[in-house]
Amino acid sequence: MAKVKVGLVQMTCTKDKQENLNKAIEQVKIAAAKGAQIVCLQELFTSLYFCDVEDYDNFDLAEAIPGPSTDILSEVAKELGVVIIASLFEKRTQGLYHNTTAILDADGTYLGKYRKMHIPDDPAFYEKFYFTPGDLGYKVFETKFGKIGVLICWDQWYPEASRITALMGADILFYPTAIGWDTTQDEETNKDQYNAWQTIQRSHAVANGVPVVSVNRCGFEQDGAMKFWGGSFATNAQGRLLYLASHENEETEVIELDLNESDYFRKHWPFLRDRRIDSYQPITKRFIDED
Repeated sequence: MAKVKVGLVQMTCTKDKQENLNKAIEQVKIAAAKGAQIVCLQELFTSLYFCDVEDYDNFDLAEAIPGPSTDILSEVAKELGVVIIASLFEKRTQGLYHNTTAILDADGTYLGKYRKMHIPDDPAFYEKFYFTPGDLGYKVFETKFGKIGVLICWDQWYPEASRITALMGADILFYPTAIGWDTTQDEETNKDQYNAWQTIQRSHAVANGVPVVSVNRCGFEQDGAMKFWGGSFATNAQGRLLYLASHENEETEVIELDLNESDYFRKHWPFLRDRRIDSYQPITKRFIDED
């Protein structure tokens, strides 16, 4: 498929899981009405970002995958004829939980899931309390509208993750994410953090010659202490911005990606061809020293 239309849903969330799910479904319908063929929802869209505290009660938000939410979203995908990328809190078994994204094909088929590999543990982002690191490896999914690679939030900072996913044949890299600013920070720090976040992901597009779609939440959470910075975006295979959302507003937008550009850019900037794979063994070390 030469061209594909992708929908990005940037929204605020509440404490009500059903309300968030219903809202997301309405936005998927809006995206589909605009012509979207693949719709990506933000990280953990059925709840507030609960990882700001270590609270055992928050484990009650988790569910099986496939399970209740994927069952509902499968029906929506089938009804609308769109692929849905749905980031959910997965309960794998008693006491074992993952930050997971489910992929639902345009006919409603559950194609599988990707479990977040890189798990942060920073102030207000205490994900290691909740999530076991992914054990499925990096994944691509053959959908009706192309082969997609899905990574999740903290994975964004790692070129190794995007490289491996691209080498597995991904036509597009999708990143559901939830990241924001401490509202006590100064504006210069805010700009630096956002620019770093956007730059590293655009570099994944450049290095791999594939479009990148990053979908973030927006709005104030954590009793006003955290402003999720929105700023969702889509790039072409050379990292050029095709769409950039605001930092404040909920937005559902549809962008057309030309997948043939990957071949063009990889021919003219042959980064994949020129890789010295024979020299990369040291990258598997934690640090290159004598120990």
